[in-house]
Amino acid sequence: MMKLRFYQSILALLLVLCIAPAAVFAADTPLGAGDAVKISVFGNPDLSLETKVSDAGNITFPLIGNVGVGGLSASDAEKKISSMLTDGGFLRKAEVNILVTEMQSQMVSVLGQVLRPGRYAVSGKRSVTDMLAVAGGVGPEGGDTATVIRVRNGKTSKQVVNLVEMIHSADMKSDLELSSGDMVYVDRAPKFYIYGEVQHPGGYRLEANMTVIQALSVGGGLTSRGTERGLRIKRRDASGNLQMIDAKNNEVLQTDDVVYVKESLF
Repeated sequence: MMKLRFYQSILALLLVLCIAPAAVFAADTPLGAGDAVKISVFGNPDLSLETKVSDAGNITFPLIGNVGVGGLSASDAEKKISSMLTDGGFLRKAEVNILVTEMQSQMVSVLGQVLRPGRYAVSGKRSVTDMLAVAGGVGPEGGDTATVIRVRNGKTSKQVVNLVEMIHSADMKSDLELSSGDMVYVDRAPKFYIYGEVQHPGGYRLEANMTVIQALSVGGGLTSRGTERGLRIKRRDASGNLQMIDAKNNEVLQTDDVVYVKESLF
């Protein structure tokens, strides 16, 4: 739990320091289908326009008609519209300003055990931790790892990032850069289960290298009838067959282990 709280506090800090407001987009982010823009021409309020980029990457602008802006940055689109207005003889000088009010073409999916799963707009460079912060950070059921799926040059790759290890070591090489179409999936934390003569039977988060005696502590300790003698673990092997293991106090638990605490005969 201490590790989880530390990790969530780091992500909260990233949210404050690293993430710009949603309405602010990097000037070099290319426009694409579904992006909403607000266009104004200095001194010509009748040419103001609020519109969305079509699936073909176009907008329809007063006087000049169809303008292809897909793949252009906002600044390049400004120059293109300005040039079309002046070259067409409509204006002697055209100072065009484009504000991107909503970006739908550049989206990254953040799914799994985060507080606000969904698709989020990206502009400029965004990393795994950036997008996790946008999604509210890792939820209470979240684990230490995230699976990152990226598409580059038509090829899909998958990489598992150990978030806690990366932050503890301050080695951010695994904080991968993301772009439109990528996905971050936060895995559910592994669990173990304990029942029998313990104070609080149930399922609990499995920490790294957790032992049986630590599991007993998480379960609230033994009841007045419980005994540490004859502890047993139900565990599935690689083939999925259920095994019954006589457990020692220092036995390291595995994911989905079920610890059974017997009743004392004396």
